[in-house]
Amino acid sequence: MSYIIAKHKVNDYKTWKKGFDSALSMRKAGGEKSFQIFRVDNDQNDIFLLFEWDSLRNAKNYFEAPELQKAMQQAGVLGKPEVYFLEEVDRGTL
Repeated sequence: MSYIIAKHKVNDYKTWKKGFDSALSMRKAGGEKSFQIFRVDNDQNDIFLLFEWDSLRNAKNYFEAPELQKAMQQAGVLGKPEVYFLEEVDRGTL
């Protein structure tokens, strides 16, 4: 599986979340299979995202798209996000 971890700060979580939700069809068309959103416990505007993607190539294409950059800016993302493209190599259960 292919995954992306992204971290960024936003002006206001609720405003950002509306923008994030409105981009669902764009993300799905780009190859996103699922997502999880995490917030730092003492700062609701410090966000980590974990995405499952159909391929790393599609994920990179999506994250480099000018449309995404514009949407993130409109949603209130502050600065440049940290983005890591990951390929799963092992999984375990306890």
